[in-house]
Amino acid sequence: MLDHLIRGVTVVNGTGAPAYVADVGIRDGRIAAIGPRITEDARTAEAASGLVLAPGFVDPHTHYDAQLFWDPYATPSLNHGVTTVAAGNCGFTLAPLNPQRPDDADYTRRMMSKVEGMSLVALEEGAPWSWNSFGEYLDALEGRIAVNAGFMVGHCALRRYVMGSDAVGGQPTRQQLDAMLGLLHAAMDAGAWGFSTTQSSSHSDGDGEPVASRHALPAELIALSRAVGEHEGTQIEAIVAGCLDQFSDAEIDLFVEMSAAAGRPLNWNVLTIDSSVPARVPRQLEASERARKAGGRIVALTMPILTPMNMSLGTFCALNLIPGWGPVLGLPVPERITRLGDPAVRAELVRRGQSEEAGVFRRLTDFGRYVIGDTYSAANEGLTGRVVEDIAAERGIDPFSCLVEICVADNLRTVLWPMPTDNDPASWTLRAETWRHEDVLLGGSDAGAHLDRMCGAPYTTRFLGDCLRGRKLVPLERAVQMLTDDPARLFGLRERGRVQEGFHADLVLFDPERIAADKATLVHDLPGDSPRLDAKAIGVTAVWVNGVEVIRDDTVTGAVPGTVLRSGRDTATVSTK
Repeated sequence: MLDHLIRGVTVVNGTGAPAYVADVGIRDGRIAAIGPRITEDARTAEAASGLVLAPGFVDPHTHYDAQLFWDPYATPSLNHGVTTVAAGNCGFTLAPLNPQRPDDADYTRRMMSKVEGMSLVALEEGAPWSWNSFGEYLDALEGRIAVNAGFMVGHCALRRYVMGSDAVGGQPTRQQLDAMLGLLHAAMDAGAWGFSTTQSSSHSDGDGEPVASRHALPAELIALSRAVGEHEGTQIEAIVAGCLDQFSDAEIDLFVEMSAAAGRPLNWNVLTIDSSVPARVPRQLEASERARKAGGRIVALTMPILTPMNMSLGTFCALNLIPGWGPVLGLPVPERITRLGDPAVRAELVRRGQSEEAGVFRRLTDFGRYVIGDTYSAANEGLTGRVVEDIAAERGIDPFSCLVEICVADNLRTVLWPMPTDNDPASWTLRAETWRHEDVLLGGSDAGAHLDRMCGAPYTTRFLGDCLRGRKLVPLERAVQMLTDDPARLFGLRERGRVQEGFHADLVLFDPERIAADKATLVHDLPGDSPRLDAKAIGVTAVWVNGVEVIRDDTVTGAVPGTVLRSGRDTATVSTK
């Protein structure tokens, strides 16, 4: 007997093959039967004529490492059809923790709060922090999550465990490097997917210092990468400063050496595609071309949608990362207001923000295009939803001075929404061309991080809606493949990513006439009543993970059938040859 039968559904199986109508039966967590008419009895059944059944989506870049403890459903990703998430990215993980230094947990929480925009209160109250080894961390999640989740080992945690406070600023001795390698091997023996690191200048810890992995020299990174190659079903994920704009030769050399040393794919986040910077895409993909010649493989993640991100002059955000802005926006609020009130300071900030050194952050400095979000003072009544350029024209001042004036009236609490500059037809044409490259993969949501600033998790449903009823840049079958089988194959996921008999029944059922994502809204549902952005899924009828229904009509069912996916057991080696 089948556990569940879906009758008359349009199957888009994830391989890119044409859609077809069939019955699909689920039994014991697997896809047991696919056929024109299945007559076997089923405990439950539903008619699905006019709906599409696709494999569950695979998000290759998330930071759900902490959130899964207080939200085992990985919302809103699960609502939007994501059944498998890759976490432990950018060199940041909650394990291992050295049992001899209990204060390291506090350091880790403060680092994650700063660098990944997670609520410190939620980190303190929402996770048990009961582990030391990476294996113990994985065990703490086993059996209590609704999604499938795989985790890289973060370089920062390895360094901190072995080197303590010397991890920031110091270089390991031979013995310390051997200890790091031992920890990495132990983590991968326990099922870690591989190794992640960051060399990005945008990543600082809770003390404002460059995070530990940024102090690593190439020899350390190569040694750790080589260790990855000794384990089945492993990967590398890495971030460098050039990920935000264009790689330097040294950064490309580093990526190529790391991937070649491991004999494993290396993925990086995120390729920004903008027709106004035509040199960026070919430069970034040069890393992939060079890696192929050296026996490696480098994969660029890129988002198929424009993810809105809010800003504020009152709290840490992407504006702080613009060269020259951090020292001003990092001041106490009264001093910050005084400095921003100086016309010379504002002029210098604008100059630095629009200079070449600002890189991709130049996109944030067209202040006339900002839309005013939530406001908090009588002086700003009626400004919510208005464009700064229009307000500035009414006041007879330049857009940045106008923006500052509005924010000062709210004691810098004003929520600001920069409008993207890369929403033109030429940029979308360039995206469609870039997606065809064999080393470009859709993803990079950062779901689980930057919770009150952005909401990238709904990229799956928003992209499908755009493919079906919007720009129609790729057909539905290819769009589903890009969200399912492509990332599953990169990570070597065993028997996932396709609607195929014998595969795990990770499935999403949706209405092609409606599938989309609602706009992001701020909710206060984290531990400690902390805020985050959430977005409702539209047109998603149901989601199954390992054959168990976890979402019905955008509501979680309460079931937790997800698996902690462990390298070797649940992933196969993806060769770079």
